[in-house]
Amino acid sequence: MEQQTPRQRRLGSRRTATTGRQPTPGRVRAMTLAAGAAVLAVVLAAGIYSSAEARSTAANLQPANLTAENLTAASAAPSAATTAEASASPSASLDAAAPASAPAPGTVDEALDARIKAILDANSQYQIGVALVDVSRDSGSADVHEYGVREEFVAASTAKVLAAAAYYHLVETGAASLDDPLGNYTAGFQLREMIQQSDNDSWSLIMDAVGHEQLTEYAASLGVSYDPEINTLTPAEMATILAGVYSGTLLTAGDTAQLLSYMQDTNYETLIPAAVPEGITVFHKYGLLDDELHDAAVLAQGNTAYALVIYTKGQDLGDVPERTEVIHQLTQAVAVALF
Repeated sequence: MEQQTPRQRRLGSRRTATTGRQPTPGRVRAMTLAAGAAVLAVVLAAGIYSSAEARSTAANLQPANLTAENLTAASAAPSAATTAEASASPSASLDAAAPASAPAPGTVDEALDARIKAILDANSQYQIGVALVDVSRDSGSADVHEYGVREEFVAASTAKVLAAAAYYHLVETGAASLDDPLGNYTAGFQLREMIQQSDNDSWSLIMDAVGHEQLTEYAASLGVSYDPEINTLTPAEMATILAGVYSGTLLTAGDTAQLLSYMQDTNYETLIPAAVPEGITVFHKYGLLDDELHDAAVLAQGNTAYALVIYTKGQDLGDVPERTEVIHQLTQAVAVALF
């Protein structure tokens, strides 16, 4: 099969009936991305909601509630009208929520390093990159531990977290509003659809609203090299983005809580979330495009929180079940060692 470049993979057509104009480069990617997600649904029988179904029930949709033990600052995700009024960051609430008798959390040590490397060695037929960073409050270190492939992958839909953070940044600087019309709905609605439902039309609208050059500049301010036209990130860069979001250093407390709420109970929970033990909360964004299968998550329990990014590249969609199992093994190794 002819191999495609990252740019070629993202090219395709996009619905333009609601906009009445020709697709921009940001919109052109939608068909290929949406087709990949559809195939994943067939391969793994995922219960993915269609964009049409989500929009037909838009009036009834509410953001997913954040769990009390992890995000007491927002027992329910704030609406656009109350976002600016929130006053506590997610990480700031962890101390109060931690059980008094909770055992001391683990650390990334040689034993965990060896376990992750053993899993990667046993699955060397795939290209796998893993990044792990402690995002616990007052952890004292923001070092990213990297394993396997450290080079760029096509980030697929995991990059939607970056786009969301960039749009929230515009809101916070007064350059945009969650109530701004985007397509047939508001920007706030499109943000939720982009993250919870992984809607690619919403992604295109958000990226166009931010501006591609501006999105690149925003990523650079985080120490991340990102070009929306090729959509590539390293696992370490994605972990850096997650760490910034979860720690509350990128956005206000209200916007942080709202974005994290959208990263819970998404339309596809069979990768990292399916492998964590009970009691660990997961905020994540998966990605699928051609031969790429990824998940990027924050695992949180009490005072302990880690960003875990697992990027994989295989032959095609036929080995998605096998790579899903590898993602489960890596997740379990991290969870057992650190929580």
